[in-house]
Amino acid sequence: MVNNSMQIGPYQLKNQLIVAPMAGVTDRAFRNLCLRYGAGLAVSEMLSSNPEVWDTDKSRQRMMHSGEEGIRSVQIAGADPDLMAAAAQFNVEQGAHIIDINMGCPAKKVNKKLAGSALMQDPQLVKVILQAVVSAVDVPVTLKIRTGWQPEHRNGVEIAQIAEDCGIASLAVHGRTRQCMYKGFAEYNTIKAIKQNVSIPVVANGDIDSPEKAKFVLDYTGADAVMVGRGAQGRPWIFREIHHYLETGNKLPPVEASEQREIMLEHLNALYELYGEYKGVRFARKHMGWYLNQEEQRQFRADFNRLETAEQQYSLVECYFDELVNF
Repeated sequence: MVNNSMQIGPYQLKNQLIVAPMAGVTDRAFRNLCLRYGAGLAVSEMLSSNPEVWDTDKSRQRMMHSGEEGIRSVQIAGADPDLMAAAAQFNVEQGAHIIDINMGCPAKKVNKKLAGSALMQDPQLVKVILQAVVSAVDVPVTLKIRTGWQPEHRNGVEIAQIAEDCGIASLAVHGRTRQCMYKGFAEYNTIKAIKQNVSIPVVANGDIDSPEKAKFVLDYTGADAVMVGRGAQGRPWIFREIHHYLETGNKLPPVEASEQREIMLEHLNALYELYGEYKGVRFARKHMGWYLNQEEQRQFRADFNRLETAEQQYSLVECYFDELVNF
């Protein structure tokens, strides 16, 4: 029987369900929705540790935590120990409760700077970065990694042991190597091995897209929590579904159209408020595409993507669901 919550430093999560940090996706609007619909923690989008880019609109949006619900976990990325330590301090000053270090991102533009999952090639540098960040702040520091750099070199256990030695409070592991990107299927044997070799909390991540999959991964790996990324895109209520299944063994009925309508309209309003109308309208396009991603909804997506104002987008979603109800 797995515990139904986990602890990160002084913070007791309400359950064992965490929203994965996804650049361009897990902004404040999306995190708040996921928290409201059952997530115990939501990690922010990745922030560069390079202070030269902090004065951009994108970075300012990501560093703003006012009005944020729940425990605020902010992810930072970089390869310079001093810059990473300074970025951690800065984000704590801005309201972060937890600092998360990115050593899991497989994106080329991150890896070519030897950040993200590229760091797993250099365990000694990993150690220096972790020591620098942990000693720089008084809040818990967590780490996200992959199982290794490439399938022939899965060194996740070694990196996990370094993390524990450096005082990392919890460790999230995506069940793919950097070389795998998001292709194929996540493997959980390495996550299981990591859990068996460290005593800090371990969070399993990768291909968790249903309540049944979440339970399987928790049971198989022995992990303390699961982290859901792409499985929550267009489905922020997946956390409620997983929580109910873990607690009762029963599946909730599918979300009714009336509730989906309410969630989507709330999400639209939050995007417009966060980014302003021009950018909010553009961010809304991908989110609405995830919500309504079936073949029979293709016309809706095409129509929605042509709209240029918040009012038009909002009205189209209302009309779409009005027609569903009256069909």
